[in-house]
Amino acid sequence: MTTEALFAAWAARTEHSLQQALPSADQAPRRLHAAMRHAVLGGGKRMRPLLVYASGHLLGVEESGVDAAAAAVELIHAYSLVHDDLPAMDDDDMRRGRPTVHVAFDEATAILAGDALQTRAFELIAQAGASAELRLQWLQQLASASGVAGMCGGQALDIDATGQRQTLAQLQHMHALKTGALILAAVRMGVAAGAADDALRAKLDEFARALGLAFQIRDDILDVEASSEQLGKTAGKDVAQAKSTYPALLGMDGAKARLLELGQQMQDCLGEFDGGRRQPLAELARLTVNRGS
Repeated sequence: MTTEALFAAWAARTEHSLQQALPSADQAPRRLHAAMRHAVLGGGKRMRPLLVYASGHLLGVEESGVDAAAAAVELIHAYSLVHDDLPAMDDDDMRRGRPTVHVAFDEATAILAGDALQTRAFELIAQAGASAELRLQWLQQLASASGVAGMCGGQALDIDATGQRQTLAQLQHMHALKTGALILAAVRMGVAAGAADDALRAKLDEFARALGLAFQIRDDILDVEASSEQLGKTAGKDVAQAKSTYPALLGMDGAKARLLELGQQMQDCLGEFDGGRRQPLAELARLTVNRGS
């Protein structure tokens, strides 16, 4: 099966799992349920579920063995976007080419929808048809990536830094928490379902951290160069909010050069793995570096 076909199959599995995980909009409380579905089923790259499947695939894990992990990590990602878009945070009106949840519904419903998506993610893992040991690893990885040592901590640092000039080290630390932690968790969740020694796990951690950084640098570049229509969200917000970005600190040429360095680093990290099995992760790395939205 080609990598493109694998991605399509994994995306379809993700959509099915998410459809099954979310409550029907016909059930009460209908407004909350509709908001949850709006947040999750409105498209998106599904990068994090694909990373779960691709990491498992690298180690020969059956797709059914990571379905719950892939859906759970996407629910956490969706919850984070709902809260990130709120007026008290980034105050954005558009996400994935359509109104954000607090605009389409209301602010209170958006807060509740985010809360419900987060708790549903952990419920999915707790109920997964996997060993207790694996479920415990997944819960720990996802909780760590979501909390103060991950997305919440990174978002707090982002709020504190608005209007201030950060150093490159500060910027990288912030995004390692806000963006990178969940990407690292997605890779680790796929790896946890397989068998890898400490040296290989360390290589995949290095890959995931480089991917998280590359994802953010590309995001910063696109915020300058792409239109809102291309991005599916408001372009130019970083400059408007006086935020430090990689192009601002390194220059556009410097940011693009760093992105290419990370692309090579990711490919090097995968060099020790079987060529056919590493291809999906290698392609996700290339897509991250070259993506247009």
